[in-house]
Amino acid sequence: MKNYEIMFIVRPTLGEDDVKKVVKDFSEIITKNGGKVTKEENMGQREFAYEIKDFKSGYYYVFEVEAKDDKAIKEFDRLALINNDIVRHLITKVEE
Repeated sequence: MKNYEIMFIVRPTLGEDDVKKVVKDFSEIITKNGGKVTKEENMGQREFAYEIKDFKSGYYYVFEVEAKDDKAIKEFDRLALINNDIVRHLITKVEE
């Protein structure tokens, strides 16, 4: 099993229910593609050091993911780049 940490920022103009739906949808993307979200952390809304896509803040989330291969990670990356609700994301492979 390979371990990954995914940090992503959801745009601040969404309502609370919409933010939860985006997080749930991206968690399901990982599980449907053979991965497992072992830890999900809501880091709250934070101000950016500089504007990103005309936003000055965003909701930060961190997933810790286990996956046999990188299929789930690649699908998360692909859809996060397309989705307008994700302002930025970073995927890091965690070495044991």
